[in-house]
Amino acid sequence: MKKTKINLSWKIYLPLAILFVIMLLIFPRMGKFNYDYKKGSPWMYESLIAQFDFPILKTEAQIEAEKSALGSSIIPYFRYSDAVVHDQIALVESLDLGKCNNVKPEILNAFGRLYGSGIVSPAGSEYLAEGKNFNSNVIFVQKDRRARKVPSSEVYTVQEAKDFLLLFLTEAGVGCNADSLCLAAGIYDMLKPNLNFDKPTTDLVHEESVDYVSPTAGVVNAGQLIVSNGEIITAEIEQLLDSYKAEFENSLGYSGPRVWLWLGNILLALAVTVVLFFAIYYTNYWVFDEFNKYIYLLVIFLLSTVLALVVEKADPALLYMTPFTLIAMYLVAFFKKRVVLPVYIISLLPLLMFSHNGVELFVMFLSAGVICIFFAEKFNRGWKQFITALIVFGVLLLVYVGFRLIEGIDSFHDYRTILFLFIGSFLSVAGYPLIYLFERIFNLVSNNRLAELTDTNNTLLRELAHKAPGTFQHSLQVMNLADAAARSIDANVLLVRAGALYHDIGKMLNPQCFIENETLGARYHDGLSPRESAREIIKHVPDGMALAEKYKLPDIVREFIITHHGTTCTAYFYNKYINEGGDKADADDFFYKGRKPTTKEQIIIMLCDTLEAASRTAKDNSSRTMSALVENIVKSKMADGQFEDADISLKELNVVKNVLKSYLQQVYHARIEYPKKMQSASRKTGF
Repeated sequence: MKKTKINLSWKIYLPLAILFVIMLLIFPRMGKFNYDYKKGSPWMYESLIAQFDFPILKTEAQIEAEKSALGSSIIPYFRYSDAVVHDQIALVESLDLGKCNNVKPEILNAFGRLYGSGIVSPAGSEYLAEGKNFNSNVIFVQKDRRARKVPSSEVYTVQEAKDFLLLFLTEAGVGCNADSLCLAAGIYDMLKPNLNFDKPTTDLVHEESVDYVSPTAGVVNAGQLIVSNGEIITAEIEQLLDSYKAEFENSLGYSGPRVWLWLGNILLALAVTVVLFFAIYYTNYWVFDEFNKYIYLLVIFLLSTVLALVVEKADPALLYMTPFTLIAMYLVAFFKKRVVLPVYIISLLPLLMFSHNGVELFVMFLSAGVICIFFAEKFNRGWKQFITALIVFGVLLLVYVGFRLIEGIDSFHDYRTILFLFIGSFLSVAGYPLIYLFERIFNLVSNNRLAELTDTNNTLLRELAHKAPGTFQHSLQVMNLADAAARSIDANVLLVRAGALYHDIGKMLNPQCFIENETLGARYHDGLSPRESAREIIKHVPDGMALAEKYKLPDIVREFIITHHGTTCTAYFYNKYINEGGDKADADDFFYKGRKPTTKEQIIIMLCDTLEAASRTAKDNSSRTMSALVENIVKSKMADGQFEDADISLKELNVVKNVLKSYLQQVYHARIEYPKKMQSASRKTGF
C-alpha cells in the first residue's frame, strides 16, 4: 500500500502557481477600513479623528422615510391663460348695465384683482382643500415658460372668486343690490378659471421628487472627532462610522507606498493558496493523481473568488443574491463530503476577507452550504431541487435574522435583502445544470450520472440480463455486498454500485464459457485444454473494455473492468495445468493482464467479486466457514500483491472484512425446516 507523501510533480504546483497569480491580479488593490464595530458596543480603538472631509450618508431607513413623506406630498402645477383673462374682461366691458352702468369700473377692478391672483380650474381646486394628503401651502404656476411657486392662499377657486366679487362690490357701495345685479347680468358666469390644472406635469414632477432623495445629510470636516475610545456606539455614531468607512474605501483607500499593498496581497493570496493545497492534501490526497479532478477543484474555487470580488465591486448588496451554495453543489456532485466541506469553506474566505459585511455573509453561506451538502443526495434531481432551494433560503433567513436581532429589532426594515436571499436560493436551481457542462469539459462523472448508470433498465444492463442472466444475477449480488462494504469506510457508494454492475459485462459476448450461465447438459470447457479454457475465461476483461468503449461508459467505471481481477490467475485451470505436469515458467496465459486496484472502491469490488463466487461453492454455510472464507481470500489477495498500489489502510481493510463476514452470514444463515402438513382426519357423523 502506498504511503502518503507530498508529490513533487509539476502537474500539482503549476496549476497552483497559476491560481496564485490570478488571485493576486483580481484581489482589490485598495486599503481596507480596519476597524470592527457594532451598535451598542464600546469603541475599542483609539479615538478616531476624521482625516478628511466626508459626507454623512443617510441610512436606508432615513431615505425610505423621506421618500414616504414625499410620496404623500403633491404640489400641483397650473398653466396661466392670458386668453381667458382677455376674453372675460372684454365681456364685462361690453355689458350694458342700464342705470347701474356706473358699477362697471368696480366690476372690472374686481376682475383685475381676481385674475391677477388667479382663479384655479375645478380639476385643480381639490388640491387646495384642507385635510388632503398633499402639501396645500404652495402651487406651481407656469406663465411665459417660467414656473413659480405661489402660496395657495393667494389663488381663488371659482366659488371663492364669486364670494370675493360680491364682497368687493358691497363694500364699494355701488348703490344697487350687487348680488341681484351679478345674477341678472350673468357676471358670476363670466368668472372663468385662468389657472388650468396640468395633471401630467404634476404627476411627473411628483415621481421625480419621490425618486430623488439626497443620499447625504451634512458633512463632517477634517479634524473633527468621530468617536472616542470606550464610547458606546450609538445609531448616530454608527452612521458617522459607516459614512467615514465608505469614503475611506471608495475615495481614499490606501495612501501608503504601493509596494506594501502589493506585498500584502501577495501574502494573502499565498496564504489562501497554501491552505487550499493542504485542505486537498489532508482530505483526499489521491485527487492529485486525477489531474482533471484536481483542475476542476481549482476552477470551482476560483469561480467562487471571482464571484465574491466582482459582485462586491459592482454592488455589495447583490452579494446576498449571489448563490454561493452552488459552489457546494458543484463540489458534492463529483467529490466525497470530506473533501467538499473544507474546500467550500476555503472558497468563502475571499468573501470574508474583502466584503463589507464579510463575517455575516461568511456565516450565512457557510451554514446554508453545510445544509445543502447534507441534503444534496436526497433532493438533487428534478423538482426536488426546489426543496433544497427552500431549505437553503430558510437557513439563510434564520442566520440573517440572528444578526439582525443582535443589532436590535429596529434593523428589520430592509426587506429587500430578504428578497435577495430568496432569489439567490432559487438561482442555485437555475445554475445546477452547469454540472453537466463541467462534466463534459473536465471529463468527470457526477453522482447523477452514476445513479443513471446503476438503473438496471438501461440498454447495456438489459442486454446483459438477456444474454447472460447468471452473470447479471452475480453482478447484482456483488453490488449489494459491495454497497455494504463501501458504506462502512466512507467509500463512494454510487461508484461502487456502478462498478459492480459493469465489471463482468464482457461475459455476455461468450456467456456459456462461464459456469453461472451454463445450461443443463452443456459444458463449454469439455474438450478444451486448461490453457485454452484460461484464455477464454480471461478474454472477458478485454471484451468488457471493448463493450465499455462501444457504449461510452465513463473511464472511472471502465477501471473496474480491468482491475477486478488485477493480475491474478485463473486458479482452477492453473492448478489443473500444474497437476497435469505443466511448466510454471510457461504459465503466462493463465494470468489476467489487468491492472492492480488503486482505490478502495476497486479493492472492494475485487474482494466482493471473488467472495460472491466462492460463497456459492461452500458446502458449509456456518458463520465460522464464512468468516474463514473472507479471511482466506483477503490474505491470498494481499500475498499476491494485489493491494500494494491501493490507498486503503489496514484499519479500513479490517472494517471491510468484518462487514463482509456479517453480510455473508446473514445471507447464508440456516433456515428452519418446515414440518410436513398432516392429512386432516375425516370425521364421521351419524344421525
